[in-house]
Amino acid sequence: MPGGKWVSDSGMKQGFPIATKGMVVGLLGGSFDPAHEGHVHITREAIKRMGLDQVWWLVTPGNPLKARQPAPLADRLAWARAVMQHPKVRITALEAALGSRATADTIDRLRAIYPGVTFVWLMGADNLVQFHRWGRWRDILRSVAVGVLARPGSGVAARLSVAARAFRVHEIARGENLRGRAPPVWSFVNLPLNDASSSEIRTKGSWRPDGG
Repeated sequence: MPGGKWVSDSGMKQGFPIATKGMVVGLLGGSFDPAHEGHVHITREAIKRMGLDQVWWLVTPGNPLKARQPAPLADRLAWARAVMQHPKVRITALEAALGSRATADTIDRLRAIYPGVTFVWLMGADNLVQFHRWGRWRDILRSVAVGVLARPGSGVAARLSVAARAFRVHEIARGENLRGRAPPVWSFVNLPLNDASSSEIRTKGSWRPDGG
């Protein structure tokens, strides 16, 4: 995780990203197994379109929705830092540091640690398709603004997903308007598509964190 500290009522949080009151921080979670140009693309677009002060990549210890578990966390963090280099982006293992596995729990704890910071949950449209399978998914949509970023082949399915239909009344037309809006609020952000895929990279054998 990046250096720095955060002071809260509970004391000093060593190794956490620095954020100050009034900042708007995007959270992009995933296994990043491996991180690729598609992740970089949607991150840069989110910063530009939503006016985010920072984006934190939350590289997860594992993925409860996938039978196959990812490469070691240290390898994925190192690769992510090599791939994503931007002054407003922090590559973190906050879920491991917090001991949380569910996204809703991670968001709850970050909001408690960083009072006065507004968080925006970022995800690709492919994740919105299965979002209703996430633990406490409704709580996520009620606690933070959500930016859904277009991904190849997922646009129609995402718009017809269980979560999209359940929270349709809270959708706004432009991602640029998410900043400053109180949840529940979400937006589908159309952007130039990048078809990079972690699974395709693994299938091609281009990701070998063990050096094999």
